[in-house]
Amino acid sequence: MTTPTTPALPADLADQVRRALDEDVGTGDLTAALVPAGQSASATIISREPAVVCGTAWVDAVFAALDPAIHVAWRVRDGDAVAAGALLCELSGPARPLLTGERTALNFLQTLSATATAARRCVDAVAGTGCRILDTRKTLPGLRRAQKYAVRTGGAHNHRIGLFDAILVKENHIVAAGSITAAVAAARRQSPGVLLEVEVERLDQAEEAFAAGADRLLLDNFPLERLREAVRLRAARSPATGLEASGGITLATLRAVAETGVDFISIGDLTKSVHAVDLSMRFRFTGA
Repeated sequence: MTTPTTPALPADLADQVRRALDEDVGTGDLTAALVPAGQSASATIISREPAVVCGTAWVDAVFAALDPAIHVAWRVRDGDAVAAGALLCELSGPARPLLTGERTALNFLQTLSATATAARRCVDAVAGTGCRILDTRKTLPGLRRAQKYAVRTGGAHNHRIGLFDAILVKENHIVAAGSITAAVAAARRQSPGVLLEVEVERLDQAEEAFAAGADRLLLDNFPLERLREAVRLRAARSPATGLEASGGITLATLRAVAETGVDFISIGDLTKSVHAVDLSMRFRFTGA
């Protein structure tokens, strides 16, 4: 199974790889130096569990940066669902850089595949409801764009990338501005045309946000019946306003939330609580 379209790779991919190699290799791989300089090797990467693959370009970039003579032959592509034991790729080339790049390459692949796998499970759970799964800003520092790429690879959607491309008015902003109405008005003056979302915790706040003209409401920790009430209120007050549910939503409760009629469900665990996919890189040394 593959995603319908392949998302664009992050513009900072090369920088991510450079930083990762810098922190791991530093001034040089002391252990790989024990291997004869002319020795060659081949290797395979295997998935030990079912997963949605993501991160192939990061693996390519790691080994290209270490030695362009390394050849990486993929048997899968980003977005493919694989079973336990699946062969993901075969590598060959000089043994030293293959060994040096092993951990960095697997770190990217296991982490991004984990996010893509979690995203796919959530998307499958709400299939047919019309509700979209969103990520959040709860990402690993320095890997924001990589993880958001993985979310799209899994078939889910990105919320804002950062603080610069959309406005989310939360409790502290409302307190500082004096009211939801004042905060929305100030946001419209400051950043016209930018998506403007307001987080609400009660239905009376939702009423005010609808009246103020917010583009979307984030319904924070609403129980199911209150979500349904918010959907009914939206139909009566502001049919074009999007509704996003968030807070404490698990894979087990996801479909019930989607069936309330909300447009979006945002899930921080897609990126902040991922369980790395279990991968194995197996070597065979072919001599000098």
